[in-house]
Amino acid sequence: MKIGIVNDSPLAVAALRRAIALDPAFEIAWIAADGQQAVQMAAARTPDLILMDLLMPVMDGVEATRRIMAATPCAIVVVTMDLGRNAAGVFDAMGYGAIDAVDTPTLTEADARLAAGPLLRKMRNIGQLLAGRAIPQHKLQAARRAVAAPRLVALGASAGGPAALAALLGALPADFGAAVVAVQHVDEAFAAGMADWLDGQCALPVRIARAGDTPQAGTVLLAGTNDHLRLAGPTRMVYTEQPTDYLYRPSIDVFFESVVEHWRGDVVGVLLTGMGRDGAVGLKAMRDRGFLTIAQDRATSAVYGMPKAAAALGAAAEILPLGRIAPRLVQACGRSGPAAPLP
Repeated sequence: MKIGIVNDSPLAVAALRRAIALDPAFEIAWIAADGQQAVQMAAARTPDLILMDLLMPVMDGVEATRRIMAATPCAIVVVTMDLGRNAAGVFDAMGYGAIDAVDTPTLTEADARLAAGPLLRKMRNIGQLLAGRAIPQHKLQAARRAVAAPRLVALGASAGGPAALAALLGALPADFGAAVVAVQHVDEAFAAGMADWLDGQCALPVRIARAGDTPQAGTVLLAGTNDHLRLAGPTRMVYTEQPTDYLYRPSIDVFFESVVEHWRGDVVGVLLTGMGRDGAVGLKAMRDRGFLTIAQDRATSAVYGMPKAAAALGAAAEILPLGRIAPRLVQACGRSGPAAPLP
């Protein structure tokens, strides 16, 4: 797997070199000192994966990500110092198609392998996706629906997702008539920051889902840990380590399939931009239950991977450009009226 490094710090480059050397499956293709060089090198020799810093001279990592994904798209992971302080830049880069983000490892002779662990795990997961390895799925189970339960919009997104979620959620009215739960492939280190960022752009309140929460109409809950978010019953949400062998944590499929198993009201499933196949099988399970299912179209997806997989499975009843999804949700779910009793 050929890796491009984009970083202007010699110390950071040395740390990344040492981390990559720990796994023989990885090979450094090139090193760029700024975003402009990265765009040129990616065009001349597109790697499998780029480790992209954010703060650099000449051209920053956000703009470099935008240009690379527009001209010579490939997998990009933001690797920068102090993700929390640079959360806005991380979300902007993910909006242009970056898959994930991780802190730059600080390596010493004593703890090199431990310090490099988070970065190497993300790189290996992406390598499996690029190789097209199938993601095992746990058994789907059917359950009754009862009309008394509120409507639920189940959203899934990955690369390009923060910007897509901001656009979609920002277009929903404050009196939107359904509960919304979103699973975005994002590390728990900056999930809370993403919820705050989305909350500032939406009429609906957005917050991290907590164990024991019940989805409520007019509120957006965002998966917030590296465990999977799922429904454990008709109204109660939990986090779980199982299944442990899924590439993405949290997994969209795990949440979608739990909705099929437990939710007793109407559901709209929406799968947005992202790399890989996560969410496609879960969306198909929703459609098989008679729920409305929507996938983002190719033209408006930053990365047309997950929606493409859903389309190939026949999982999406409707394939829509991003700008038409929110109006379709309002049409399907309406606006809030008297509260419906929970089952």
